Amino acid sequence: MSILAFDIGGTKIRAGLVDGDQVVDPRVVPTEAHLGGRQVMAKLQQIANSYTAYEGIAVAAAGVIKDGVVVSSSALLPGWQGTNITGELADAAGCAVAALGDVHAHGLGEAIYGAGRGFASCLTIGLGTGIGGAFTEGDRVQRGVVGLAGHFGHMTVPDAVAEKLVCSCGHIGHIEPLASGSGLIARYQKATGEKLSGAEIAARAAAGDGVAAKIVFGSARALGVLIGDSVNLLDPGAVVLSGSVVNAGADWWQAVREGYASSVIPVALQTPIVRGELQENAPLIGAAVHYRREHAK
Repeated sequence: MSILAFDIGGTKIRAGLVDGDQVVDPRVVPTEAHLGGRQVMAKLQQIANSYTAYEGIAVAAAGVIKDGVVVSSSALLPGWQGTNITGELADAAGCAVAALGDVHAHGLGEAIYGAGRGFASCLTIGLGTGIGGAFTEGDRVQRGVVGLAGHFGHMTVPDAVAEKLVCSCGHIGHIEPLASGSGLIARYQKATGEKLSGAEIAARAAAGDGVAAKIVFGSARALGVLIGDSVNLLDPGAVVLSGSVVNAGADWWQAVREGYASSVIPVALQTPIVRGELQENAPLIGAAVHYRREHAK
């Protein structure tokens, strides 16, 4: 029987029935994060009630997740910290529930069924509304002591622009407000007064818009520098980049690779940097893998 899986992000909640690497009957609703964590949980319960014939629920959630509880959350999801995801959903749905961080789930999905297949280890970086990361060895994701491992978006980047940007976690100088989808949108709007989508900004950059190009490609190079630093630390078999931002075009990828080459130790210059294969299904698939492990005990 399938697992009902959720992917909770700052912009949308995605759900679907997962069996192996297949996602059936996917549905998407806006998170409406500004309304708070309680309404997010209410939406999950409503969605769960609309599906039938599943054995349990798997959740990939934004924030730092430990033992099914949100122990830390950023401003992207106000009122989310402290939510007992597994306990509340299990009570409401009457079935077993397992939860882990959204990018941990993303990395797990890619490592087992996606672009990380065949590599001994993999660093996966998700670039969407925010930025997250996961390090997998074999078919296991490293979550750390408090569930914080892999929070790539909250690494400080050596970039003069980033030094002036406030991250969703409250700190200054992190890569997330510089290179995430929401960061690109906010920076372009501040520079031009126009609020465009990330895809529109990337298209303008490719077409020669100087402001867009500076924002998009400059942030991509800074991202590449941090990827190089991370490879120096972790020495993964491959780096997988996924999420909406990776669709910014060939010049974006080239800027990432240039930044990478400027910081990585030369012996790792040939470490593959590849595009994720599972796209938006990755967190759902990874969460379902986690569920089956948790409830096979």
